[in-house]
Amino acid sequence: MAGGGGDELKLLGMWASPFALRARLALSFKGLSYEYVEEDLKNKSQLLLSSNPVHKKVPVLIHNGKPVCESQVIVQYLDEAFPAAGVSLLPSDPYDRAVARFWAAYIDDKFTPSWQKASLGLTEEEKAEALKQMLVAVDNLETAFKECSKGKPFFGGDTVGYLDITLGAVVGWARAGEVLFGRKLFDATRSPLLEAWMDRFVALDVVKAVLPDNGRLIEYGKMRMAHYAKLAAAAAAAAHSK
Repeated sequence: MAGGGGDELKLLGMWASPFALRARLALSFKGLSYEYVEEDLKNKSQLLLSSNPVHKKVPVLIHNGKPVCESQVIVQYLDEAFPAAGVSLLPSDPYDRAVARFWAAYIDDKFTPSWQKASLGLTEEEKAEALKQMLVAVDNLETAFKECSKGKPFFGGDTVGYLDITLGAVVGWARAGEVLFGRKLFDATRSPLLEAWMDRFVALDVVKAVLPDNGRLIEYGKMRMAHYAKLAAAAAAAAHSK
């Protein structure tokens, strides 16, 4: 499909990947049409391996035959390559843009790893420590939302921006996690601004169109939990046998 002006856009992704969802969200908010290719990560296609030979991971955006890798890079690339399409994702002001990039890096480097480990750590101690780090990260992101949104509905202000898409990629798993782990990622007590933001974000038609089915995510999550439980049992058995 054409992204506009004869541009050919293809996205290699995996339905449950929040990083692939991030790229899909960006494409949707930019109003760009594209061909979506679902990857089997246990049997990666030659196209994926040749398009992303360094990491061999999704998502990969292929624009007129040229691959762009890494979800945050893809979002920025789409905003720059199609400036007239849809909403502008990155702030126009250089300082605001730098702040947005800082918090986007924080989401990927601090928030997401601690959130994942708090749920899927191999030991209870590891989970407890990760939960502490996750709560600190949520507090910091609550502050970031207050500063970036300036009292408006989204990180980007009146409309969805770069940080909304960066953090918005986790909302599917955040909702599934409420069922899987009995814990809300954002709540009215600790992070009321983020809780209200998430409700607004998932209510958008553009988001609904690409968000994975919640029931399917829950089933996939149960399978992942069983996998990590086996790893934890094996690690415990190995430690005990020493």
